[in-house]
Amino acid sequence: MPATGSTNPLAADLAHALLDVVGGSTVEFPCGHVVFKEGEPGDSLYLIQSGKVKLGRTSPHGRVYLSNLLGPSDIFGELSIFDPGPSASTATTLTVVRAVVVPRPALHQWIAGQPEIAEQLLRLISHSLRHTNSMVADLIFTDVPARVAKTLLQLAHRFGSRETGMLRVTHDLTQAELAQYVGASRETVNKALAGFANRGWLRLEGKSVLILDPERLARRVR
Repeated sequence: MPATGSTNPLAADLAHALLDVVGGSTVEFPCGHVVFKEGEPGDSLYLIQSGKVKLGRTSPHGRVYLSNLLGPSDIFGELSIFDPGPSASTATTLTVVRAVVVPRPALHQWIAGQPEIAEQLLRLISHSLRHTNSMVADLIFTDVPARVAKTLLQLAHRFGSRETGMLRVTHDLTQAELAQYVGASRETVNKALAGFANRGWLRLEGKSVLILDPERLARRVR
């Protein structure tokens, strides 16, 4: 499975447009910085130039669920463009992040002059909704080991790099965060990972995974 980089349909030339055409600014956030919180009003669009950001939600009982992991060329905060209501999730940096930030008024002015941009942004929002719906379906219909395998393969597709016949996935997630992303307890996720490692399908190395047998992992998903 090759590493493909961003799957964002707006990735090409968007950073240039946001900076030079729309008048966005470049900012740098430290690791662990909360860009915005769930429930707070959203007022800007963010495009990641480097680093990783996690999007998470917290239940009334305090349980955290990660809905997405974003990297270079990915966008977040896009719902605030069309809906000035409260943010649906909390955005927190997993690494040092460099991003282009564009306030909503500047975006509205840009969209008014180029209506096709609104169509592209709506397509991006639809893509995010499909991702969320897929994760909900997995929580209902798929067991934890299959969800772990699928998550690792998705992260490999997004962040993987080849290393002498292996695929390194640097996800920058703690064990607890990986469990929150899978939607299961840390103990259950660690048990699934240990099982895959014992079978020789992967090797665990801190906040990264070396995938040795992606085909076996893919079969476990099915």
